[in-house]
Amino acid sequence: MGRILDLFSEVAADAEVSAAGIEITPETHERLRAEWTDEDLEDALQLVHETLLQGELVEASDSLSARLVDVLGDLGSPEAFQKLKEGGAAFNLEVVGQLARRVARLEEVLESYREGGGPDDRGFLALRARLADVGIEHEMDVEEASVRPPANEDDED
Repeated sequence: MGRILDLFSEVAADAEVSAAGIEITPETHERLRAEWTDEDLEDALQLVHETLLQGELVEASDSLSARLVDVLGDLGSPEAFQKLKEGGAAFNLEVVGQLARRVARLEEVLESYREGGGPDDRGFLALRARLADVGIEHEMDVEEASVRPPANEDDED
């Protein structure tokens, strides 16, 4: 078991995340190939990659949860709860924008763990596009081609 942990540690220390996934330098790869099979190296790379994704998942989930606790906690006062019961409570664009950013990142990370498709995100993508239009989400990378309009919005026939 100690040898495997040594391999994991060496791969993790040299790992770089790229668009193609996680990689180690050619020098490290050659050095490790002297002692390990290509299958062992691929397994170690996959394990390091999954560990990094799990760390991101925890961070994104924690951030989302903390923000939701704050927002929902604001609705816990007697006055706010009464207003909520009466249908008069509303979130402002800043809050919705912050929630949208956190949920978007959480969804990106969760895609690596999902076995099936994710939730129907058409409404969420439309929301992100609308938030971007009003300048709330200027740092979000919303591609117009990936945003599907809400049902019946374009149906004027």
